[in-house]
Amino acid sequence: MNLQFLWYIPNQVEPGHRGDDTVENHNSLETLTEHARTLEAHGWGGALIGTGWGRPDTFTAATALAARTSTFQPLIAIRPGYWHPANFASAAATLDHLSGGRVLVNIVSGKDNLAAYGDSEGDQADRYARTKEFMRIVRKLWTEEDVTYKGEHFSVTGSTVTPRIVVRGERTHPRLYFGGASEAAERVAATEADVQLFWGEPLDGVRARIERLRSLGEELGREHPPLEFGLRITTLVRDTTEQAWADAEAKVAEMAKGNGWRGPNWSAAVGQRRLLDLAARGEVLDDNLYTAPGRYGGGGAGTTWLVGSAEDVARSLRKYQALGVTHFVLSDTPYLPEIKRQGDRLLPLLRG
Repeated sequence: MNLQFLWYIPNQVEPGHRGDDTVENHNSLETLTEHARTLEAHGWGGALIGTGWGRPDTFTAATALAARTSTFQPLIAIRPGYWHPANFASAAATLDHLSGGRVLVNIVSGKDNLAAYGDSEGDQADRYARTKEFMRIVRKLWTEEDVTYKGEHFSVTGSTVTPRIVVRGERTHPRLYFGGASEAAERVAATEADVQLFWGEPLDGVRARIERLRSLGEELGREHPPLEFGLRITTLVRDTTEQAWADAEAKVAEMAKGNGWRGPNWSAAVGQRRLLDLAARGEVLDDNLYTAPGRYGGGGAGTTWLVGSAEDVARSLRKYQALGVTHFVLSDTPYLPEIKRQGDRLLPLLRG
């Protein structure tokens, strides 16, 4: 089984993302490069770089980091509407060529300040229909020549992207990661995505979603290789179980004072609401899935945390792996020292 272990690089205008250390020049090229090179040195495959209006452009940051590293794989979050599919397919193909096949792509369809860059907000069905067209066109441009596609949202005529994506073994193009828990999102994932990303739900929820997505793929006539699955979650790892829980509770106590981490759209998505609802089931689910952060501002991957020693957290992640999860996007703050701690202590247990 081919496992992928990625981290998260916070390309933010404001310092201190999710409790990160506030340091001078936190989003300079030197600082972000230090993160990427430290990831390489401590066993990580690469990192997710998030997207959203009001933060540095994700593709530009990823390109700069790819140029300053040798194995680092940027998982580049991008939005249909911010990009036209042909523009993106060409840019990504070029970066993939220049980086030796290191590009990964995360398609995001959630809310954003769309009007700021001339986009418009349709209803959920319309938004995901557009995402489906975007993914279809991008994949075609990467794998076919002289592409003509006329859709409701995007069209291309006689289009061939250069340079061509170089086929490397079973890899015919950059993997398309995708998230979303609504029915509309799952129908897109089941037919168009390469990897469905889950946030930190309990094992029973992830198991049910994997089964549903596999059934949907069969029902809708998926044309691509089998859908793979990933987990994006906060992992709070310490030397001992007791120290980990003490630190986790101290972090949440700080969040409860009003130092929360919510973004402007933190409660909008179906998947986010699913996470917030977990608190009603208990403060700790499964063995060590901590739901309290969501009550005080933890959003997205910061809503639930896996807490414990490296052995505790590895044991929990292996349970997700047993369900079929093979892509792991982990993080904790402060980001830079945690790259080292978890790379040295957690990753060997997962790979072993």
